[in-house]
Amino acid sequence: MANEPSPNDMRKLWQNQEVEHIKMSLEEIRSRARAYQLKIRLRNSMEYAAVAFIVIFFGLMIRGVQDTVMRLGDGLCIVGALYVAYQLHNRASAKAVPADTACVEFHRRELSRQLDFHRKIWSLYLAPLVPGIAVIIVAGAMANTGHVPHARLFITAYSCVCALAFFFVWWLNQVAARKIQRRIEELDARATES
Repeated sequence: MANEPSPNDMRKLWQNQEVEHIKMSLEEIRSRARAYQLKIRLRNSMEYAAVAFIVIFFGLMIRGVQDTVMRLGDGLCIVGALYVAYQLHNRASAKAVPADTACVEFHRRELSRQLDFHRKIWSLYLAPLVPGIAVIIVAGAMANTGHVPHARLFITAYSCVCALAFFFVWWLNQVAARKIQRRIEELDARATES
């Protein structure tokens, strides 16, 4: 088939094609920025509710458990959750959208800030919870096996569920980071057109 282009020719054709830029008005960007900040407020409200649940749940566990190691794990979970709330508030809280023409720069800065938070989700959000969970797993392993039938199976299942949950949260944040990166690229494309 001599008339068919080679894969390298197709690649060059694809790479050299003219890119169609998306044009957004300043009002559209301002509207997107407001909608995005509302989305951030809602996300953070749900995260703060989850932190409150963790603090209450593990606070009750501390009161109801006699095992010192388990109580230590519960306390570490509370401290980890409070640290997560602090990082969320400090690094990823919503800001008011300015009314002036600096809206594009504001929106890009805010997207970059959220992107940074999503990319650092392991160190800012997940890692602070690991010590408490690890101590709870150790406490479960040290518990009298007469109280929990098949204790090893329970500990293994608990560890796997925690690992899967952590992976799922990390994966969701990577997906969010890619979406934010695309939004930043759209804004940058608009800025080069202006």
